[in-house]
Amino acid sequence: MLSGVDTDVSPSPDSAGSCAPLVVVMGVAGSGKTTVAALLAGRLDAAFAEGDDFHSPANVAKMASGVPLDDDDRWPWLRGIRDWLAAQHAASRPAVVPCSALKRAYRDLLREAGPVLFVHLTGSADLLRERIQGRAGHFMKPDMLTSQLATLEPLGPDEPGVVLDVAARPERLAQDVVAHLAAACRSTRP
Repeated sequence: MLSGVDTDVSPSPDSAGSCAPLVVVMGVAGSGKTTVAALLAGRLDAAFAEGDDFHSPANVAKMASGVPLDDDDRWPWLRGIRDWLAAQHAASRPAVVPCSALKRAYRDLLREAGPVLFVHLTGSADLLRERIQGRAGHFMKPDMLTSQLATLEPLGPDEPGVVLDVAARPERLAQDVVAHLAAACRSTRP
């Protein structure tokens, strides 16, 4: 199930010698970021924050009206996520957050928090659009998927991450990430 980029994450060993990873579950709308991130946080006994909760009310209103965010809207949101991740890292707590992290520059900012593993959830545009249309009460509109797909910069070969196809069940995706992290932690122990 792991495909594409699969680079070393070098998780942070805490004082007890176990790994305290920072994980950002990324991708466009409809990829299942929140579902997979919540499952992953539960399996890792990690802190969890909903990335959308870091948006300002103005950002939420803008997206709810069908207007895509621009970089001026995104930078404060991304800094909030980075700061939350940094606080978890400073406390040697594993942490998981869903965040679209569509551009390399956004991921560079998030990496300022510490060693981050990016879990990029991908799928066909048709599947993603279908999922968005099936959601009730979410501010993201199906028409905005086109803008997100155009903005998306896939993980580079030097970015710590794994690419997973969302055609698989969320439970399987979370288990694949746990297995990847366990292998990475084993490789960092003396």
